[in-house]
Formats: sequence, C-alpha cells, structure tokens
Amino acid sequence: MKNLLLATLIAFPLWTQATDSTAPPKAETLKNLAYKSGDQLSEYEVQRCRLDLYLPREGKGFSTLVWFHGGGLTGGNKDGDATRKIAESLARAGIAVAVPNYRLSPKAKYPAYIEDAAAAFAWTKAHIAEHGGNPNKLFIGGHSAGGYLTLMLGLDEHYLRDLGLSPSAIAGLIPVSGQTMTHYTVREERGVGKFTITADEAAPVFHACKDTPPMLVLYADHDMVARAEENAYFVAIMKGAGNTHVTGKLISDRTHGSIGNNIANDGDPARVALMEFMTAP
Repeated sequence: MKNLLLATLIAFPLWTQATDSTAPPKAETLKNLAYKSGDQLSEYEVQRCRLDLYLPREGKGFSTLVWFHGGGLTGGNKDGDATRKIAESLARAGIAVAVPNYRLSPKAKYPAYIEDAAAAFAWTKAHIAEHGGNPNKLFIGGHSAGGYLTLMLGLDEHYLRDLGLSPSAIAGLIPVSGQTMTHYTVREERGVGKFTITADEAAPVFHACKDTPPMLVLYADHDMVARAEENAYFVAIMKGAGNTHVTGKLISDRTHGSIGNNIANDGDPARVALMEFMTAP
C-alpha cells in the first residue's frame, strides 16, 4: 500500500505538468503603444491615443485585426475584460490584434473618434511588419461603436486618404452590431434625439457604393432595438448599389453584448465566420 501511495504521489505532478504543456501558448502583448505623436496633440489625445498589440508567439506573415471596442462612443476601454479576451484568443489562434483606445464623447466630438481610428489603422499598417505581421493582410473590425468606426473607415475614404492611405489598404471589414445610420451619440452631440433617425455624412449607409474592401457584417437575432434591422438594411442597400463584396450574417441566440463577447470562445459562430473571412484565399 505504501509503495502504491508513493507511486501515485510521484506520478501526479508529472501528469499535471504534461497537461499544462498542452495548453495553448499565451499571446505576447505590447501595451500602451502611442499611435499618434507630436507637440500639437492635446493632453487627452496623448492619454487616449494608445493601443495594445497582441501577437502570436509563433510564425511570421500573419494577418492582423485592428479591433475597436464598443461603448456608444462615450465609454469603453481597450483594457476591458471582454475586449482583452477576444484579442488574446485570436492571437493564440495565429492572428495579431491591435486594440486602440480613442477619444470619447462628450470630451471629444465627431469626427475626432473616427480620426483616431484612422490614425490607429495607419500606425498598424506602418509598424506591423516590425512584429512579424503582413501589412497587406490588415483587417478592421469592432463591436457596437467599434463596428460603426469600422464602417466609417471603410466607406468614407477621406479619413484614410488624409493619412496617405486608401481603402485598398484594408484587407477586409468586420463590423459586429455596428450602427449604420448616423450614430445616436453624434445625433445627441447635435442636439437631436436618440431615435431621430438620420443618414447624413456621419452614417455608413450614406456612403453605400459598389467598390469597397470585402465586408462581413455580423449582427444578433436579439440585438438592441432596431440594430439588427439597421444592419440588414445596410447590407441590402450595399447590394442594391451593386456591391458584391458584402456578406451579412445574422447570429442566432445572441444579444447585443454576447455577439461580441462570445467571439473569444472557440466554436462560437461569429468567431468561426470571422476566422473564415480572415483566412479565405
């Protein structure tokens, strides 16, 4: 009996070590990288215009996703638990993820947050090769307000052109439950009610056109009020404009929050769609 107990005590830590060694490697994370510089920046820009870069531990020439957090353009942070889990899980799967902060309303007003998003993309385009990524495989995505920013960068070309880039620099767009009309926070900045629907130059749908980067539009069957309908309308208008690069996908059994948060989970349908979209030839 003593010999059996001794053998068990010796074997147990060896078994534990073997199990731990099969766990997926953690992502390498570079924190608080400034994507804007210069004496002309405000103190708020210096504070907010930073990103975290999550890198696969193995391989070179990998794709990169610039992922914008949600929060209604008034809140949210790159360090949020759900955002961090999404970035870490994708990096473990071989995709680099750049997660920027951006200025928020009401401290900053339209279009400051879109300009910040463009600057974060431009920084990643310029620097991802230094970290092993392929600058020609650079995607943009985000959840909720991040989805809105994604669409505005891909559709209103002047934001990237102001930085010497064109939409062709984007390998693909992945908005998740983004607002496709003029964002309600932009409307509130203008003194317009949250449900006074507007589609002007601050609305992705205003810029519907035939030629865009490939686009995967994800939204939830139990999304927030009118959000699923906005996304379905956007996809229809894009197709009506002759755009053959847009795909809309309704994710079942998801709310506005869970459609984004669950992307961190292997096998989640939104995650599977995102991965297939980013790895398609």
